[in-house]
Amino acid sequence: MGQFFKLQLVLYLERCGHSARRLSWKSVYSSPEMVRDLVLGFIPLEWVHELDFSSLEKLNSSYISDDLRERSDDIVWRVKFRGRWLYLYILLEFQSTIDRFMAVRLLTYVGLLYQDLIKSKQLPSAGRPPPVLPVVMYTGDAKWTAALHLNDLTEAVPAELNQFQPQLQYCLIDQKRYDAAELEKMENLTAALIRAELAEEPQALIEVLNHLAMWLDRSSQTELRRALKEYFGRILTKYDLPGVDVDALADLTEMQTMLSERVKEWGRPYREALEAGRKLGIEQGREEGAELAEAKILKRQLTKRFGLLDEETIAQIDKASSAQLELWLDQVLEAESLQDLLGES
Repeated sequence: MGQFFKLQLVLYLERCGHSARRLSWKSVYSSPEMVRDLVLGFIPLEWVHELDFSSLEKLNSSYISDDLRERSDDIVWRVKFRGRWLYLYILLEFQSTIDRFMAVRLLTYVGLLYQDLIKSKQLPSAGRPPPVLPVVMYTGDAKWTAALHLNDLTEAVPAELNQFQPQLQYCLIDQKRYDAAELEKMENLTAALIRAELAEEPQALIEVLNHLAMWLDRSSQTELRRALKEYFGRILTKYDLPGVDVDALADLTEMQTMLSERVKEWGRPYREALEAGRKLGIEQGREEGAELAEAKILKRQLTKRFGLLDEETIAQIDKASSAQLELWLDQVLEAESLQDLLGES
């Protein structure tokens, strides 16, 4: 009785693609509204609905060593549970590729977390380390195949030895496996971001922005609106948007208005390229068709920036995987030269 526990949500944002993408995700999940909707919409545990999200408070964290910080960033929160503070750390990593030993990495993070709490004397009054809920948000195209249980990675041992083995299981959010139609039914900010990631053409982004404009109409959400504008600005780099200065747009509403006005101007070539890919997908497989569309869009963007492409560059693009094409599309507007963009593959 009388004991208080602190609930802290630690979100590890994996370096997925270039730094701009990583920072945009980190900025978005520095908002309590985003953390609330992530937990309520995508953590399939009943007790999370008892959390008092009005008490969410962002804290600092400094226990990750320099070498591990090169691979991740962290955001720390605390929230009340049944009127008391309870420690809870959610480890959230953004991955563009599948890490077979993710459970081992998370075990390391949890161990470091506990060491820091002990050293800094931040354990609850009972002197016990807090519970940990590890979460992996995966953004890659291929289906996640890594083991969710640490036990599934280690060698089989006799039952009498098994009790001494470390235990860990994490919750997986595999973005590309969600159905866009189901996500659209959810009045949930994280669901909206996943819909944006799944969008195949600008019109789908306009629909997401329409929803966000209605949800985020309070002045207290200024910082979240700014963070989401930067986030959607990164997504827009995937499309061929001649003459559009995303940084000059004031907010999400202005971005939505601009997209609605200009979709007819630049949307047709993109849709034609995508439709060509879809048709080829019917004949030669969906994956090949999608890659054709991405490659065609990338060639057009590179030609506009750097002039006519030579045969070697065209061949390199044609041979690239869907994941590589997506990465180049993310980076094309920031690259200073063809070598700067394609030479790092």
